[in-house]
Amino acid sequence: MRHFLLTAVICATVLLACSARAADYKMANGETLSGELLLTSANDMGIQVKVGEGKYEKITWAAFSQEALQQLAQIPKLQPLVEPFIETPPEDRIKKTEVPIEKPPRLELPAKQGLLGALAGSGPGLLILVLLYGANLFAAFEIALYRTRPIALVMGVSAVVPVIGPILFLSIPTQLKSSDTTPEAAPAEGMLAEAAAEDAANPMLAEGAAHPGGLHLAHAAPEDAKPAHPQAVVYSRGQFTFNRRFFETKFPGFFGVVKREAEKDMVLLIKSARGEYVGQRISRIAANDLHLQVQKGAASEEVIIPFNDIQEIQHKHKDS
Repeated sequence: MRHFLLTAVICATVLLACSARAADYKMANGETLSGELLLTSANDMGIQVKVGEGKYEKITWAAFSQEALQQLAQIPKLQPLVEPFIETPPEDRIKKTEVPIEKPPRLELPAKQGLLGALAGSGPGLLILVLLYGANLFAAFEIALYRTRPIALVMGVSAVVPVIGPILFLSIPTQLKSSDTTPEAAPAEGMLAEAAAEDAANPMLAEGAAHPGGLHLAHAAPEDAKPAHPQAVVYSRGQFTFNRRFFETKFPGFFGVVKREAEKDMVLLIKSARGEYVGQRISRIAANDLHLQVQKGAASEEVIIPFNDIQEIQHKHKDS
């Protein structure tokens, strides 16, 4: 008898565990299902529900409404089977899929300062300042040559006042060098010199000169008059622009290997920042410089003279 009672109690406990109390479940189509859930029959497809005495129905999970699914999810055994069919609200979906955005670490910006201070505060910037200062001094040197100003003065002012100093000297006019003869007066003076030479060579114009047909005891031969050389023609920077066209138009006779009769005794005296050169021929000319053939003792050599260095050119006789 005791054995029978123990078996009945165990069976009742198992039935209670495998079935749920009768409850009402709202379906997706709007109807309400009343019955007991058979938990042992639950699987991925659905669950059997006892709707009456000896009457069972197989209900799929999709047939339950969201409210009923939330109710079934409270049962621990049914929770993993029901969760895939429960629709997550947009707010909860956003919370689950939200990616936290963290600001990356950023470098600190340097303190604001002036341009010169910023350049001097770094190695490359300091190198740029040194190069700019050197370019400022080089520009001052070239401007001093171009404007015929004292190089020491222009470079000194530019060293104390960079950039502004070279601009000031470049703005002032070129300082012209004074010369005894100008290109305009040279032809006239040459004509006067020739006339004077002709007068000196005419013996009849001298005071006390006797006529060749007259009687005289002795004839004193006049001293040979020294030949007069043409006056040198001077070309100064500022009055003329020294470039390739200038030399080709003013001195075409100095480019040939054999000079013409009128140019064979003429030379060019070129005064530049590097010295003075006397040449008989221009052997080659480029866009920025010329090659002047000068005499060195018994031999000759070529000297390269940049146009920017030339201060004055004299076209004169070699013996003047």
